[in-house]
Amino acid sequence: MYGTTCPIPPRSNYTYILQVKDQIGSFYYFPSLAFHKAAGGFGAIRILSRPGIPVPFADPAGDYTVLIGDWYKSNHTDLKSRLDRGKKLPSPDGILINGRSSGATINVEQGKTYRLRISNVGLQNSLNFRIQNHRMKLVEVEGTHTLQTMFSSLDIHVGQSYSVLITADQSPRDYYVVVSSRFTDKIITSTGVLRYSGSSTPASGPIPGGPTIQVDWSLNQARAIRTNLTASGPRPNPQGSYHYGLIPLIRTIVFGSSAGQINGKQRYGVNSVSFVPSDTPLKLADFFKISGVYKINSISDKPTGGGLYLDTSVLQVDYRTFIEIIFENKEDIVQSYHLNGYSFWVVGMDGGQWKTGSRNGYNLRDAVSRSTVQVYPKSWTAIYIALDNVGMWNLRSEFWARQYLGQQLYLRVFTSSTSLRDEYPIPKNSRLCGRARGRHTRPL
Repeated sequence: MYGTTCPIPPRSNYTYILQVKDQIGSFYYFPSLAFHKAAGGFGAIRILSRPGIPVPFADPAGDYTVLIGDWYKSNHTDLKSRLDRGKKLPSPDGILINGRSSGATINVEQGKTYRLRISNVGLQNSLNFRIQNHRMKLVEVEGTHTLQTMFSSLDIHVGQSYSVLITADQSPRDYYVVVSSRFTDKIITSTGVLRYSGSSTPASGPIPGGPTIQVDWSLNQARAIRTNLTASGPRPNPQGSYHYGLIPLIRTIVFGSSAGQINGKQRYGVNSVSFVPSDTPLKLADFFKISGVYKINSISDKPTGGGLYLDTSVLQVDYRTFIEIIFENKEDIVQSYHLNGYSFWVVGMDGGQWKTGSRNGYNLRDAVSRSTVQVYPKSWTAIYIALDNVGMWNLRSEFWARQYLGQQLYLRVFTSSTSLRDEYPIPKNSRLCGRARGRHTRPL
């Protein structure tokens, strides 16, 4: 239950049996409670297409996970203590590639093609990824097969995952793999190695440069990432068979980020509400109808323009409706948002203030569907969501200090139906804590 503390009894190991039929793609996991993400514990999640469902590219010779992220010398408890004292995170001390500041190696054979699943697992920095003398063919973004566009480098924002194909079509030696920070005053760079089989020649020459503070470059690249409409996704039917652009919108929600001081300490929020965790997991409170844990619609669906205040922010939306969410960013930084339990179509993004006329520029045909999206400085991003998953879902900043200090909320996707077709009951062995302690998992 995200954002709350349910103690887990010590055990030597856990076994998880997962059945995934409506999802494919490249993702990653991490410890999401408190500020534990700063301690590491990342890992890749690969969801493969079922046998018989075509994939829009040949099987690669190898499939590599590449986890990149900013890194801090300080212990995660020290970073957490800093935030608790009302201070901001410092600039990172470096960038890691698969846990290493240098020397991470990808081994290839000349003439063969390889898949790289790249995820930005960092705390707050957008990163640019590139490989010396090699271009990358983008093929998948967080579960969506994309148009196979070639890129010399990729901006990967916090929390995002991309799959690319690279072909080892150069002379057999070592080449630099480069990751550098984006939109920072000081550009931090880390290097690894793409090593051809039999190579005895180390990487040499200047480290290939990449974009640094250019927002338009990144915005144009983001707009170029589109869905492959004829490719299959998790099911045999083409991804383009769902015509999201023809579905009437039921509701428009606008979320604006907020930053400020509360009681002399740094806090962040959405629509002026800085989230504070409840003493009981919200899904348990919802299931058992425990009063006083949260209030429905304790956050407005539009920016209020008021000052920051503390609350356990929950916004109710209706099951089986189709809605539009606008993320507004009036700050000078790139932001990144993630929605648990859903993928959404990124239909538009641009600078300035969003207006209803901005819809005229939406991509209503082949926008990419994903679960984490960036919002550029002084800009907006628009997404469409089909609310087909009942529950209490966390919508949060992927800048982990901002999330920890309040830039998050919960969407309560609600139906009055009690049909198992809409939502399964809480498992009998669920951990019950807070005000749910001692209750039965199936209300009497």
